[in-house]
Amino acid sequence: MIRFDNVSKRYPGGFEALKNISLELESGAMAFITGHSGAGKSTLLKLIALIERTTRGQIHVNGQNVTNVNRRRIPFIRRKIGFIFQDHNLLFDRTVFDNVALPLIIAGYRHQEIGRRVRAALDKLGLLSKERMYPITLSGGEQQRVGIARAVVNKPLLLLADEPTGNLDPALSFEIMELFERFNQVGVTVLIASHDVGLLDRLGYPVITLDHGHLAGSGQQSS
Repeated sequence: MIRFDNVSKRYPGGFEALKNISLELESGAMAFITGHSGAGKSTLLKLIALIERTTRGQIHVNGQNVTNVNRRRIPFIRRKIGFIFQDHNLLFDRTVFDNVALPLIIAGYRHQEIGRRVRAALDKLGLLSKERMYPITLSGGEQQRVGIARAVVNKPLLLLADEPTGNLDPALSFEIMELFERFNQVGVTVLIASHDVGLLDRLGYPVITLDHGHLAGSGQQSS
């Protein structure tokens, strides 16, 4: 599903966020990326989602080399990828329904199909009764659930999450991780960036560790 071959990312100004990263994540797997703040976790996810582009090396996603893909093709590739941000990136002047519907509207789905898919996603995440509410009226955990619903409404093959529990208490964090497990159990490949080592130990999934842009290690966390 995901393969990095000697990937590096240098930002304008000279900061090298990733240095010669090679790794592979099989289709249907669930894994975590961890490391200190600034280790390169967010950059790695953004390269997969084509939010950022590599400086050197090759990236394959779902069997396709996306390294130098034409800019016009990026939206089509992203339709198969769900991305969840730490700060939700919700539109606070739009309802919960409208926030979740946004990827489908951009993709050109018909009105009836949008309604069906959005309500199905909200129902899975326990938010169906909140569809006409505005995000500002929701708790932090509910806002994160809206972000997850928006990421999965397109039924992606790959789900990426950048510190999705960074602003949540331990109980809510575990609850959000259980949601990711549920999506993984139906075949979605899941890759999550997190610095919460205690939570990762508890879950017991494979962990990719970054250290100042280098791959420090990967393996199975003890449960």
